Amino acid sequence: MGCELLLRPASGGMVMEYSAKIARHVAAIPRSGIRDFFELVQGRDDVISLGVGEPDFVTPWHIREAAIYSLEKGQTTYTSNLGLLSLRKSISRYVRDFFEIEYDPAKEVLVTVGVSEAIDIALRALVNPGDEVIYHEPCYVSYSPSIVMAYGVAVAVETTKQDGFSLKPEALEKAITPKSKVLMLNFPTNPTGAVASNEDLEGIAKLAVKHDLIVLTDEIYCELRYDGVRHVSIASLPGMRERTVLMHGFSKAFAMTGFRLGYACAPQPIIEAMMKIHQYSMLCAPIMSQNAAIEALENGAPQVQMMKDSYHQRRDFLVKRLNEIGLDCHTPGGAFYVFPDIRNTRLTSKEFAMGLLEQESVAAVPGGAFGPSGEGFLRCCYATGMNDLRLAMDSVERFVGKL
Repeated sequence: MGCELLLRPASGGMVMEYSAKIARHVAAIPRSGIRDFFELVQGRDDVISLGVGEPDFVTPWHIREAAIYSLEKGQTTYTSNLGLLSLRKSISRYVRDFFEIEYDPAKEVLVTVGVSEAIDIALRALVNPGDEVIYHEPCYVSYSPSIVMAYGVAVAVETTKQDGFSLKPEALEKAITPKSKVLMLNFPTNPTGAVASNEDLEGIAKLAVKHDLIVLTDEIYCELRYDGVRHVSIASLPGMRERTVLMHGFSKAFAMTGFRLGYACAPQPIIEAMMKIHQYSMLCAPIMSQNAAIEALENGAPQVQMMKDSYHQRRDFLVKRLNEIGLDCHTPGGAFYVFPDIRNTRLTSKEFAMGLLEQESVAAVPGGAFGPSGEGFLRCCYATGMNDLRLAMDSVERFVGKL
């Protein structure tokens, strides 16, 4: 923890102690457990990776072509801080059709550099030092650090395998205090693939209204819902539109991770506050990515469905194999992760993941990387080909058999 590097100038003189120069709240933040683990994998071409949460599909050609055409037309300038109005109109139509929520594209939509930026600037726009921000765990690795960097107090609410890793209203209510200001949600969830039932969402919404909480809902995996279940956003529930920041993007469902494009939809005063931070830091998202995103929203549905069908098949295969191996695994309702329980091996998550990597050349992420409540589990991403998934499961079976 902290930065202990000492650097002596070549010309002599005073030794620089960088540990005293780095901001204390930043020095205290741990590095990403995902990235730390996968630095061990870099340069090894013998490893089957079930690790980084990135689609194995290439961005559909018609979307790439839109980016190329943007360049060919010389569209290489800045855009409005809010983003291209044409893209914001497309986003507004998409959100209306998919989420059944209306937003004014001129005032209530902000285009960001990925959902990660949307989360960061929403927290900085809303949180005063000491305000409590509640989130459910296991969760994506950036949530707690993002809260800390906004000078908020991170309050984790544990979710359990028994509840399908959904956030239960009764557990949330126990975490709410007079200092609570923001609630962060992510359904479907990274790393568990969990979804929230309509009943749970309605209970959470009632608590948000009762305690006057602002809700940040990260819906990046919302298109990847399985078993014929329609996705419901908490922003669409009674009393929630006016207190919710709906955040979404193009990385997962449209396989556009490298385009680094997301968006936030919220009441105009919140978007205005977020835009102030955005314009002084990012200024705007890349125009080529924005033009590609228009094409994705307007014409990308068939490719999204094709990718979703493939993920659905892979999910069913992995859940079946892991349970047959003896690693109890709930069936996730969305995203492209499974989160098997490895506690019966009597290994920690890190010991299991390291052993699997060293002995069988299969990389998966220790559950502890996603918070203390993830300990005893393993995140396996099935955004990889079926042949590799079959080989990986054979390797897991051999590894568990040795134990």
